[in-house]
Amino acid sequence: MSRRENTENDMDAIDRLDRVIHEPARLKIMTQLYVVESGDFVYLMRTTGLTRGNLSSHMTKLEEVGYIEVIKEFVERKPVTMLRLTDKGRTAFLEYRKNMAQAIESTD
Repeated sequence: MSRRENTENDMDAIDRLDRVIHEPARLKIMTQLYVVESGDFVYLMRTTGLTRGNLSSHMTKLEEVGYIEVIKEFVERKPVTMLRLTDKGRTAFLEYRKNMAQAIESTD
């Protein structure tokens, strides 16, 4: 494969990056949820460094596309919001990682 063909394939990997996940705040959320089974709102707020409003906004977008599930429950009479990756979200994140790795490796 020629250098030009290699470069074109690398650009294809960049074009395939999921724009929903690629946004830095959403990438932080997806990365955290990929590592843990689930996380509550406060945990995610602390680990991502996002404000309540930002986390809520990005959480809504991820839920709308089906990448995360939001579970609201009461624990000892206190409301708790839990988030977890859906199967679709886990698959999308793995695909994102693969495409990002291809794009980065092209710089070697």
